[in-house]
Amino acid sequence: MKASIGTAAIAATIISLLSGCSPKTRTVEVLRPVRTVEVRYANESETNRYFASVQARHEVDQGFRVAGKVLQRRVDVGQTVREGDVLAVLDDTDFRLAEDAARQQREAATERARQAESDWQRMQALKHDGSVSDFDDEHARSTLRTARAAAEAEGRKLELARNQVMYTVLRASSAGVVTSVRLEVGQVVAAGQPVIAIANQGEPEIVVDVPEAHLTSFKNSRYTAWLASAPEEKFELALRELSGEAASQTRTYRARLKPVSPRALPLGASATLVAQRAIDGAPLASVPATAMTQDKGAPALWTARRVGNEPIGTVQLARVTVHGYRNDLVLVSGLPAGTLIVTAGVQKMAPGLRVALPAAAHDAYLSQVAP
Repeated sequence: MKASIGTAAIAATIISLLSGCSPKTRTVEVLRPVRTVEVRYANESETNRYFASVQARHEVDQGFRVAGKVLQRRVDVGQTVREGDVLAVLDDTDFRLAEDAARQQREAATERARQAESDWQRMQALKHDGSVSDFDDEHARSTLRTARAAAEAEGRKLELARNQVMYTVLRASSAGVVTSVRLEVGQVVAAGQPVIAIANQGEPEIVVDVPEAHLTSFKNSRYTAWLASAPEEKFELALRELSGEAASQTRTYRARLKPVSPRALPLGASATLVAQRAIDGAPLASVPATAMTQDKGAPALWTARRVGNEPIGTVQLARVTVHGYRNDLVLVSGLPAGTLIVTAGVQKMAPGLRVALPAAAHDAYLSQVAP
């Protein structure tokens, strides 16, 4: 029993000596890594994006000036036409019959007018010897005037009938491309019914519907657009027309913009329109919304001040003034330009807390995993 106690005492002495000779373990300070951004001031602008489309400035819906049955359709969508080209033809049988009837009516009226003139001239010859009374002379003169007027009216009816025949052929009123065809052979169309649309490709425009809330800023913006098929080719626009009345269903205002430099655009193509308006006033800083916190109910940010030359800093809470919001950004002022602010994990910050700035976070990780 005494030997066991002595042995234990010797072992304890040896252990204490060995522990006294071993080097002291180095304690590594674990810093909380943070994400930061630098406060930068600039003149802010309001930017809005809209879905738009390419349309022709001049597009005409053409239709027949008379009703009838479609006999021919000579164009298709996408076809280019010149002024005067035949687009479609109606059956003109009834109109030609009406023309023949009007011609015969005019010939009959012309004969009556000729006969009335002959009667009046004979009465003028007999008037000198007293064979014709003043009443008969006035009656003959009136009959002549009536016959001449009737002949002239029948001539106008014949001209109208001829026009009706001409109207059975629909011709392009201007050069362009056919964008819509709404008739087929055998279809009966009404007079004035739009059947074919022709757009002038020479003056394409960007058309967009502007929400009522954006109307004021849209009027004072700069406009840039690009096509969905060519997003890398951006071009500037000028506002040409803005509707003065909102659409009844969408409550939006139709805006039409033309390229500043003339350029060819495919009609019907999809486009993106960006309207940017500079905001007057002092420069503001845009910071991520995730950086915002509060100091006794007032908006504030956690600032990070670098310690020495190492990427280590301490954080402090600083109040700021909020001027507006832009999607996931907040417009603020009140901090010096160049100040570092914490953008993530602000709920875990405390005044005076030492943190690892972005360059130090990786080094701290390596020191912990190093053998």
